[in-house]
Amino acid sequence: MHKSGTSSLPQVQIVPAQSGGPSVPAWFCVRAQPKREHVAAGHLRLLPELEVFLPRIRFRRPTRRGNVWVTEALFPGYLFARFDWSRCLRAVHHTPGVACVVHFGRRWPTVPSEVVEELRRRLGEEELRVIPDPFRPGDRARVAGGVLQGLEGVVSRVLPARRRVQILLEFLGRQVSVEIPEDQLTPCVDLRLRWDEAG
Repeated sequence: MHKSGTSSLPQVQIVPAQSGGPSVPAWFCVRAQPKREHVAAGHLRLLPELEVFLPRIRFRRPTRRGNVWVTEALFPGYLFARFDWSRCLRAVHHTPGVACVVHFGRRWPTVPSEVVEELRRRLGEEELRVIPDPFRPGDRARVAGGVLQGLEGVVSRVLPARRRVQILLEFLGRQVSVEIPEDQLTPCVDLRLRWDEAG
């Protein structure tokens, strides 16, 4: 997967498999139905002789009701499952929430176990990384509410005690610095790119 500076999503290397798939348990990439990664993971965990890994992030998302905490898959639409291809493929494919096991024609690539273990090490036992700060100085952010709605600028200062953000906006041909409640701002950066920086 792609890189972006120092904070990037991990690059998951997929190893080509021979026609069909391996006859011993191996990690596969499973594509979930839209917005149903957690449903697929829950049902897959009910299958015998099958291991599931769903890396997730938790962060605050601005809404009209203010900032709300949301939990999403680190890789939207995908999760990992370890199983015996020859015995379990059909059961996995027909599991509620699963769209398919990623394949190319008649080839089902596997994901190296060391890649999954490294992701697990970084995310911890709960397979979850909390990203506490959606705004940082230098980030671009868009005003999502109030009289300045729709304008975009650069964050100059975060004021957590007051739950406000100081932002530089282009307004009427000049730059102005304004303080805006954080629940009226939307970050322009993909917070998934910060998953490996959070404590």
